[in-house]
Amino acid sequence: MNFKNIIVEIKEAVYLITINRPNHLNALNNETIIELNIAINQAQKSNTTRCIVLTGAGEKAFVAGADIKEFVKYTKEEGEALARRGQEQLFDLLENSAIPTIALINGYALGGGLELAMACHIRIATENAMLGLPEVSLGVIPGYGGTQRLTHLVGKGKAIEIITTASMMTAMEAKECGLVNYTCKKEEMSDLSEKIINKIKQNSPQAISKAIQSINACLTEGVNGFEIEKKLFGECFQTKDFIEGTQAFLEKRKPNFN
Repeated sequence: MNFKNIIVEIKEAVYLITINRPNHLNALNNETIIELNIAINQAQKSNTTRCIVLTGAGEKAFVAGADIKEFVKYTKEEGEALARRGQEQLFDLLENSAIPTIALINGYALGGGLELAMACHIRIATENAMLGLPEVSLGVIPGYGGTQRLTHLVGKGKAIEIITTASMMTAMEAKECGLVNYTCKKEEMSDLSEKIINKIKQNSPQAISKAIQSINACLTEGVNGFEIEKKLFGECFQTKDFIEGTQAFLEKRKPNFN
């Protein structure tokens, strides 16, 4: 499919999606969210994809927020529908992906952009990146899961501080509070992400999928994560990856999970 707002590259089992609106600091509009939904679904349906990577085009931004022009005159009902639709189409889709998702934050990640990064499983930020949720300065709150995912990542007190002050933080500050996994120089980002991806690719995709599902369960209201873990642990025993992994261990060789 030909996309207008994103670029998709597939290389060595990695599905790289670049949000390509640099003249708008890669702001998320409805069209871009729909295209991201299509691309991520395509990646998940592929039997060969081992990792999904998101980044932004240009020198300035990962994603500098949502496209405010699209909803500045929305009603209460339209606003709720916007948040519900966006979470279902993109942000929940990323968080619940059975394939590991990585955000490469190469510049500003603000508002919906930071929410997009938080929906990914792993976050790497360049040293010049600036992150924040400035929504309250516009009279709204984060609506794409930001209040929930930020709290899970950094704790209640820090989340309230970040959101109520509408302040931007540096990549190092984000690393210190657990918002991002790694910071690096811009020229080192490709090598660092490749190193992480290569480690992921050495392991069982079936087990990784179940691990992600189990981890997400502990963050789901009304769900007993321990019970989910027991169930998924048991399911691993009937997979071809378990047979290959245990056999390789006994034979003192590297497993082949292809």
